[in-house]
Amino acid sequence: MAKGNTHGLDCLFLCFCLFGLFSVPVKAALKKYQFDIQVKNVSRLCHAKPIVTVNGMFPGPTIYAREGDRVLVNVTNYAKYNMSIHWHGLKQYRNGWADGPAYITQCPIKTGKSYTYDFNITGQRGTLWWHAHIFWLRATVYGAIVILPKQGTLFPFPQPYREANILLGEWWNNDVEDVVKQGNKLGLPPNTSDAHTINGKPGPLSPCSEKLEQGKTYLLRIINAALNDELFFAIAEHNMTVVEIDAVYTKPFTTQAILIAPGQTTNVLVQTNQAPGRYFMAARPFMDAPLSIDNKSAMAILQYKGIPNSVIPILPQIPAPDDTEFALTYNSKLRSLNSPAFPATVPLKVDRHLFYTIGLGINQCLTCLNGTRLTASLNNITFVMPRIGLLQAHYYNIKGVFTTDFPTL
Repeated sequence: MAKGNTHGLDCLFLCFCLFGLFSVPVKAALKKYQFDIQVKNVSRLCHAKPIVTVNGMFPGPTIYAREGDRVLVNVTNYAKYNMSIHWHGLKQYRNGWADGPAYITQCPIKTGKSYTYDFNITGQRGTLWWHAHIFWLRATVYGAIVILPKQGTLFPFPQPYREANILLGEWWNNDVEDVVKQGNKLGLPPNTSDAHTINGKPGPLSPCSEKLEQGKTYLLRIINAALNDELFFAIAEHNMTVVEIDAVYTKPFTTQAILIAPGQTTNVLVQTNQAPGRYFMAARPFMDAPLSIDNKSAMAILQYKGIPNSVIPILPQIPAPDDTEFALTYNSKLRSLNSPAFPATVPLKVDRHLFYTIGLGINQCLTCLNGTRLTASLNNITFVMPRIGLLQAHYYNIKGVFTTDFPTL
């Protein structure tokens, strides 16, 4: 069983080590991956620290599969933290055991132990992602899932010359678990991140070998792996055509920037139709409420072939952090493709109306320095971490887990 290797955007020039669509093995119906949870020393922002990784990579390896494939991912935990992996956005039809949220569908993988996730990719094609689903370990434990169409099926948009993955994230100089513990001790939200990142780096500091060709169309698979922030993303003097959101094809539309929520994916087509040069791409947060955020931008460079690194990159026009008008206009353009090949079949009759209230409140906390703790709630119920996986408790009919006050639909 081979360890996953990262293809696509492995460094920050776009020169991004772009990888050809048809270089992926296409006939295997069973894809096997080995994920070793390891600690690795990494330096960012002049700060070095040990981080939890998969196979020593940050971001982690990309999973490649086709619609209809079966995927086996064996996870072996060599880190000091318990671990679970969630396959974000993947539909687990009667397959909750492979979904990954710790203490919900499984007990976490202990240090020195292994667990094999076994799932089928059914009715989905496009870009999703995987990440740790316990504590805040997904700050560094995450990677892309690329689902190609079935063999012989083309994209419902112009075929790209090449494609690349762009993973947006956050970076803390301190250990993320210490950041969370400090927040819990104070009864307040954890401190904001020290930087935003593109493919694990806050800025264009790494050399790379391959640059973009003029007059070509590239597919960028953009993933917001940040823990907290909605992000704007733009490329200087290059429009983007949105063709997919969360592994669902959309009616294509062209935009100067995109808005992408935490956990969301967006596929865009970019034409290299500008004068050969070096162009900054940037990601920065959107927040129109009076809340503290990490307002720093992550930067990378889109670079054409034949252009030396000494050329000064052009800056992008990116929406202001509080540009609500752009956010609303952008979101209003998101529509499913709804074509004969990819219909948007939804029920027209509503059988039952459900009402949920989501909010924030303050609870008493005897262990917090301020005596109170900021808490989130759903229908005035605050989540309390179980001691056993809820799916296991249901399957094995374990008593005392589901009590009479457990919420129902």
